[in-house]
Formats: sequence, C-alpha cells, structure tokens
Amino acid sequence: MMDDPAEDMGIVAFDFDGTLTTKDSFTTFLKWRAGRARWARGMRRLAPAGGAYLFHRNRGRIKAAAVREFLIGVPREELEIQARAFAEAYAPRLLRPDALRTWRRWRERRAKMVIVTASPDLIVQPFARGLGADVLIATQLAFDSEDRVAGAFLGRNCRGPEKVARLEAMFGPGVRLRAAYGDTSGDREMLKIADEKGYRVFRESP
Repeated sequence: MMDDPAEDMGIVAFDFDGTLTTKDSFTTFLKWRAGRARWARGMRRLAPAGGAYLFHRNRGRIKAAAVREFLIGVPREELEIQARAFAEAYAPRLLRPDALRTWRRWRERRAKMVIVTASPDLIVQPFARGLGADVLIATQLAFDSEDRVAGAFLGRNCRGPEKVARLEAMFGPGVRLRAAYGDTSGDREMLKIADEKGYRVFRESP
C-alpha cells in the first residue's frame, strides 16, 4: 500500500501580527474595547512607559504596561466574550488575503498549522479557531485568584528566541519546521529552523 503523499507534511508556523494580519491585533483590540476617550486617556498615562522603551527596547515591558492600563481586573470570561466579538468584527478587516491563501494551501496538504505570536493568547484564540489552527503559541496573560486579569504576563513575551523555545516545548528539542512566515526581527529565530523561510512575503490588504 502506497503512502498518502499528503500525509506528514510537517509543522508550518505563522507569526500573527503583520504576517497574517495587516497590523497589531492587540493594540487594535485595546483601542476597540476602550473607546476613543478612554483610549486617549490611557495613552497619555502610558507616555512615560513609551519614553522608557526608547532606552530598554523591551517590547514585553511596554505591552505589560498596556495590560495594566487597559485590562487589569477584567474577568477572564468577560475578556473571552469581548475577544470573540472583536474577532468576528475585525477578521475581515485585519487578515491578509495572500496570507490566507498560503495558510489554506498548507492546511489542504495536511500540515500541522501553528500560530506563534507575541500577542496575548486570549485575544488571538478566536482568530486561531476560525482559521482552523492546530496549535496556538502565544504570550499568556496572568490571572489572579478571582480569575481576573492580574496586569502581568505568565511567563515570557513570546518573541525572538522565546518562539523557538515554546516550539521546542510543544514539539520537542531540535524541532524543524517545514515552513515559517514572519515579518519582524522577532521572527528570525523561528525562520532559522524552517526549511522554507517566508520573511515579509505577504503584502495584500483586505
């Protein structure tokens, strides 16, 4: 009996923001959720954190500051409901058509489809579910004892070397990707472990 040529196509990893989407989904979600006035107030309060970023260049720190400003104390269930509503409203506006075509081609070939993103897991999860992703690897929000957003992350920001560390934790040491797609310096380590490297290959807007 001959093997099915569509089987065992390996793991294909996509970055999310700027790769599958046209812009940062987490910032867009926070702005959508907050509304214009609350967003403006929050951004003014985040100005010192933005200034500090020019020196430390730690994206995780500025992202955590945004979580504390806009999400601290929000119940998990409420955030999940809002994330689903956001994905339903914004998926047609955010997802790149050419990236979706490539995603679907790999899925039709039965590759294991993985999204690896620095954005918070709860925000990206509805998009991942809609795309039929097999695995979502993302930065994880921390919750307190009452299951409310604690204003921090659980573990490291999923960017740069952390993407490879998380892939190895999921699939084993020395994991090799059939293909990987990304658009920033935070994706380069992931691209290095891929046979097919797609760096900034998607450019279409919805």
